[in-house]
Amino acid sequence: MRSPALSLLARRAFFLGLLLGVDAQSQGELTPQQQVATISMGITRAKDGSTILDTAVPINGLQIRFRVRGPAAMFTTTSGVVGGTQAPGSTGSMGLNVLLHGDGGKSFIAFPNQIVQDGLMGVVVLAPSEQLLWGQHKGPPGGLSRPDGVVDAQAVRDLVAEVLPHYVAFDPQHVFFTGVSGGSLLLSGFFMPAHMADFGGPGSGVLLLCGGMQPQVPVAGATAWAASTRIHHQSSQRELSLLQPSIPQAVRAYEALARQQGLNATAVGALQTVDNTPAGGHCVFDGITYNSGIQLFMDHFADVMQGGNGSVPGIDTPSVLKTVVGNEDLRFAGATKSRQSVSFEA
Repeated sequence: MRSPALSLLARRAFFLGLLLGVDAQSQGELTPQQQVATISMGITRAKDGSTILDTAVPINGLQIRFRVRGPAAMFTTTSGVVGGTQAPGSTGSMGLNVLLHGDGGKSFIAFPNQIVQDGLMGVVVLAPSEQLLWGQHKGPPGGLSRPDGVVDAQAVRDLVAEVLPHYVAFDPQHVFFTGVSGGSLLLSGFFMPAHMADFGGPGSGVLLLCGGMQPQVPVAGATAWAASTRIHHQSSQRELSLLQPSIPQAVRAYEALARQQGLNATAVGALQTVDNTPAGGHCVFDGITYNSGIQLFMDHFADVMQGGNGSVPGIDTPSVLKTVVGNEDLRFAGATKSRQSVSFEA
């Protein structure tokens, strides 16, 4: 049985590659996609007894790699997991938190949402991109430009709706999505408007961390989800300069969509919330590091997304759950500078 953990050498090569970026790749270094390919796939047992399945499947001509962690009994009899008892395609008792990493893929490696908690199993999906950019298959990071956003959003939709049920049983009415940086761009710009009708409802939600843009494609089936799907936008005071306009645009767009379904200001504010209290830079919500900032929100996911009071330790506000109504125009204190050769996740 192969472990999904990186060897020390592979881990060093992976993060060195992310730091050196495109300039190093032009001198013969592996691309981020090639570096992640050195990480073994397979099935492993976690310390808490749960199971991690790491595999890849072809979807619409793209090779989509994903990890899912849950109780062994929740996996299907055809998944290869020892102890899997569920019939393929059956409905399970637990939901999912599906995470899309940011540009560069660090959150795929870290798998910050992997702990099974509050009735949700963790899933993380790898972008089918040489630079591990959601919505951009080729070339260096292009910022807000996501030319492959439509096809990537379709692949995520098909993975969750059609492929995952063959591996793990879950409740399709209880699926949450988390975006990190570039992953939030794909969710807000492409996935939510095109496909949220397949997943949205009172038991679902979208957490947009350190990223967001207004819909880039027509909104489909809004009546099925826009008045009932939980949305939280989370940024920080020193957000990336290119995201400082686009995140408020996303806030306004999804607020307007809810209002179009007949919700009043109070109802919209209960459903959609926003915060940028943290003083740190891009995704550094805890003031320490990128990865630990993301982990902070995954550890307190239920407090933010599943009926909690919005209190997140280390963030200087009683609650991050501030209504979007009247708070659309976020105020920033500065900006995180990013080099062109380093992705959002640097």
